[in-house]
Amino acid sequence: MGRAKDKSGPLARRPDNSAFKQQRLPAWSPMLTANTVLPFFYLMALICMLLGVWLLLTVQSTREVKLDYTEHGACERCFQMRKNVSFAGEPCTCEVNFSIGKQFKGDVFFYYGLKNFHQNLRRYMDSRDDGQTVGRKNKLKNPSGYCEPFARDSNGVPIAPCGAVANSMFNDTFTLTYHQSSRSIPVPLLRTGLTWYTDKNIKYRNPAVDNLTLAQAFEGTVRPLYWQKAVYELDPDDPNNNGFINDDLIIWMREAAFPNFKKLYGILNRNDNVKFAKGLPSGNYTINITYNFPVQPFRGRKEVVLTTLTWFGGQNHFLPVAYLVTSSLLFLTAVVLTVVWWKFGKKGKNMQLTFQ
Repeated sequence: MGRAKDKSGPLARRPDNSAFKQQRLPAWSPMLTANTVLPFFYLMALICMLLGVWLLLTVQSTREVKLDYTEHGACERCFQMRKNVSFAGEPCTCEVNFSIGKQFKGDVFFYYGLKNFHQNLRRYMDSRDDGQTVGRKNKLKNPSGYCEPFARDSNGVPIAPCGAVANSMFNDTFTLTYHQSSRSIPVPLLRTGLTWYTDKNIKYRNPAVDNLTLAQAFEGTVRPLYWQKAVYELDPDDPNNNGFINDDLIIWMREAAFPNFKKLYGILNRNDNVKFAKGLPSGNYTINITYNFPVQPFRGRKEVVLTTLTWFGGQNHFLPVAYLVTSSLLFLTAVVLTVVWWKFGKKGKNMQLTFQ
């Protein structure tokens, strides 16, 4: 009777003697020759060039106006008034006039922009309480320690919403006016419906109010230190756009990745006025600004941006330029390899170097 196979000892973990486990499967190794490599380089250069030109033409088809109003005209007085972060005192308003030479067709998006404002700092991004902004009762008056020093006021009353992100919320307001002949027409802007579905239905929710008003639901809390209004009074025109589900608050709480950024303020309401049914007509415009947000502490700038969009987005030339630069590098590499190939020949006989 034969001995049973020994499954113990150092040979127990040896893989089975199969083609797969012993890596004996057939394989194909491509031979890289000039006849295969050079056409690939030229083809990729052509593809990148076509993509770059296509994206560049797409970007150029958008219309955009940028206006830096930080110290523009009458805004200089407001700039000086807002040198510190305290908003106590009289409000300050100013106007910025501009003209559009060619009609902005279709949907027009109104953005505000900030420069040199670093929302991507880790400590700043962590200074929030997602449990509070999702409407949990136990978190409304017990903000997270991450919100410090913006968790409670000097009297120990909890702040809602707490944290540095909410405390620094952008609060300049704008109204746009179109001047036609001897009359001025207010440009209607949609100020709601600007956020993602998941924002208002999952990430941000007001506390359960039952039979209480929103103000009563937030009773026992105070507004952030640098705010002028309580969270339940952010939009006096639309009671459904207040509290933690306010569009401006939600958009601001989505931190930007770079120090220069823009955030959506409104969209042209083309259904509200026949004059703007096809977009913004050419002509003269005025932006009336309620100037609140200080930029001196971080040496920043403020701007407004009016733009149309395509499937690719707004006027961002980074990707088209990247494709065109890549195409140029690939083509240059292909030319160099072609010259080397023609010089040394297919068999490479002339590539033998003598070091003597």
